Amino acid sequence: MHRHGYQGTKFGRERDQREALLKSLAEALIIHGSIETTLPKAKATVQYVEPLITKAKKGDLHNRRQIIASLQTVSSAHKLVDEIAPKLKGRTSGHLRVERTSLRRGDNAQMARVSFVDDLKEAPVAKKAETVKEPAAAKETK
Repeated sequence: MHRHGYQGTKFGRERDQREALLKSLAEALIIHGSIETTLPKAKATVQYVEPLITKAKKGDLHNRRQIIASLQTVSSAHKLVDEIAPKLKGRTSGHLRVERTSLRRGDNAQMARVSFVDDLKEAPVAKKAETVKEPAAAKETK
């Protein structure tokens, strides 16, 4: 049954199906780092995930439980709070980017890629150049 008064993109789905769609897209984004979907779904995913990232940066128990309720699995919520959020501490907002990609072959729908603005991969730590100590020259006494 269709509900009245919903403001937002419906995606041709009822409320529960729409919520499940956004949860699964958010989960895939957190697990894989980027997803490719249609442009309206990408924009809705950004609106869904940005507040979760803000809550994850706070990191307390209450916000962690709210994130768990907003995602499908507990492990992805822990990954968001423990691994992703510390890498995004420098930003206050705008953690995600939406890039238009190509048109889908079957129905010519505009596709888009959603990814994190900051690179989430561990930056390789630069090793200090090992200095080879030359053996001390033998002191010559005359």
